Amino acid sequence: MENKAHLQELIEGCLRDDRRSQEALFKQFYGKMLAVSMRYSKDRDSAEEILQQGFIKVFDKLSAFDYSGSFEGWIRRIIVNTAIDSIRKSKRDPSLTDQDEDFKLGAEDPIVEKEEIQIVGLKAEIAMEAIQELSPAYRSVFSLYVLEDYTHKEIAEILGISEGTSKSNLSKAKQNLQRILKEKFENIE
Repeated sequence: MENKAHLQELIEGCLRDDRRSQEALFKQFYGKMLAVSMRYSKDRDSAEEILQQGFIKVFDKLSAFDYSGSFEGWIRRIIVNTAIDSIRKSKRDPSLTDQDEDFKLGAEDPIVEKEEIQIVGLKAEIAMEAIQELSPAYRSVFSLYVLEDYTHKEIAEILGISEGTSKSNLSKAKQNLQRILKEKFENIE
C-alpha cells in the first residue's frame, strides 16, 4: 500500500512539473523499461534513445493515466509503442531481412515446433544478446509475439505486414535464435 501511495505522490508531482518527481519516476522504472526497449533495438544506445523518447511521451500523457490498471503496464505499453514507431521510422522494411543467409536453412537445422522457445536457465544477458542479434524484422515480430503477447493479426497491423509474414518471421526468428544460442553455448564450453 505504501508503494502505491508513493507512486501516486510521484505521479501528482510529475503532473505539477516537479523535476524531482520526474527524475524519481524515471529512475524507478528505468531498469525495467530499458530491458523492454532493448528487445527492439540492436544496441544499448538505440535502446536508451527509445527509452528517452518513451519517457517524454509518458510525461506528456501522464494526465491520461486513470489508475484503473497497472502503472508499470501503462508505461510499458508506451515504451513498446515508441519502439514500434522507431522501427516504422527506420528506412528498413520490416518484412525483409538484413541478410539473405537468414533464409537459407540447411538439412542440419532443427525443425521448429509451434511451442515457445525455452530460455530456461539462461542468464537474461545472454538471452537478450541473442535476441539483439536477430535481424530487425525477426526481432520485432519475436518481441511482439513472445515477449509482449501480441497476436499475429495485431503484429501484422502494427508493422504493416501480412499475418503470414508475421508467422514466417516468427518461425525464422526462432530458428535463428536457436542457432545463435547454440553457437553461444559452444563458445562457452
